[in-house]
Amino acid sequence: MMAGILWVFSVLTAAGLICYGLQFWSILAAARTVESACGVPGGSFLPPISILKPLKGLDDNLFDNLESFCLLDYPRYELIFALQDRNDQAHKVALKIMNKYPDKDINIVVQRRNEGLNPKVNNLISAYEAARYEYVLISDSNVLAGKDYLKMTVAPMKDPGVGLVSNLIEGVGGRTAGSLLENLHLNSFIMGSVCFLDRFLNIPCVVGKSMLMRKTDLEAVGGLPGVKDVLAEDYLLGRKMNESGRKVVLSPYRIQNVNHYWSLKKFLNRHTRWGKLRWKIGGPKYLAELAANAVFISSMPLLLHGPAGGALVLALSTSLVKTAGDFYIGKKTGNYLNPLSYLLVPAKDFLIGLIWFVPIFSSGVVWRGNKYLIGKDSALSPCPETFSTVQGMRKTTWSYRIANTIRERFA
Repeated sequence: MMAGILWVFSVLTAAGLICYGLQFWSILAAARTVESACGVPGGSFLPPISILKPLKGLDDNLFDNLESFCLLDYPRYELIFALQDRNDQAHKVALKIMNKYPDKDINIVVQRRNEGLNPKVNNLISAYEAARYEYVLISDSNVLAGKDYLKMTVAPMKDPGVGLVSNLIEGVGGRTAGSLLENLHLNSFIMGSVCFLDRFLNIPCVVGKSMLMRKTDLEAVGGLPGVKDVLAEDYLLGRKMNESGRKVVLSPYRIQNVNHYWSLKKFLNRHTRWGKLRWKIGGPKYLAELAANAVFISSMPLLLHGPAGGALVLALSTSLVKTAGDFYIGKKTGNYLNPLSYLLVPAKDFLIGLIWFVPIFSSGVVWRGNKYLIGKDSALSPCPETFSTVQGMRKTTWSYRIANTIRERFA
């Protein structure tokens, strides 16, 4: 019995490692593209750009993140910081940036908007209305940009057939366990999935931390109001652009997502929410995420029957391969995470494996202090106050017990 179970999970683990190998190759190919592009002088296509920055609360490294956008090597652009409330702590940071760089074209828009259920889109609508230029770049507040960011991101827009340009993201920083887990996941699974979908399947996977579009193209697909009531506004905008016949391009330029002081609870909440989002968008395709998690799959014989019969060897060898692979990716992409942080890779992948089951049985999320239910294509609806993250599950199932344990310990 044990030999049969071990054989099955060994085959599944091998399949998972093959999937990881394809992600691994995709990331390294993208890294080589960045190296090639960095040696090419900037072109003459440098249209003025409006950068829209929705702000709420004090993100890690917020001042330096916003300041990096004042140091861009680009001839003409404006920065628009959008907030809902003047009492928001991010408003003080935005004012400091404006006062430090009086020569920069900076505008702070404070306006309470309730057009939709997505609070980020509500902020963006205000910023978009204030934007003066045809090219608009949506950029999250936890993004740190290098001086060549705009030049390299706008380059594909020289082709009039391109409707949207998104960027790869890499997690940097990490002074707590939650932050390290977040950065490790961004730099392996998230980056690998985006690169794999773009390079092998030609499927646009837009990451909302950086989206460059023309106003005319955006408005042709319904504009920001068209995604005001969905959680995955970035993915839906990319899909709408693609369906309209416009190209969606993934820029090889990596932007930095700064995470310093995340708690374990924040990490689990973020990826539970993202998992629910992908389940509602992908449906059965969501199964591929579990199939590609070789560390989690390889641990199943160990959990079911203990270390006997080679189960421990399978789990340890798989964890070693995955840890070494992620470390190599970090080294080749120039990511400067503490080398010792890669020892957390197996624990991170195992946690992600547990989280994978929750979206199948629960549709509720808490985001920016609001409770929502997620429907098809990440459509949002208000969530009853009595909502439980495991509402509707049969309490006799093992999946209920996993989800309930996660909820009680980290929610």
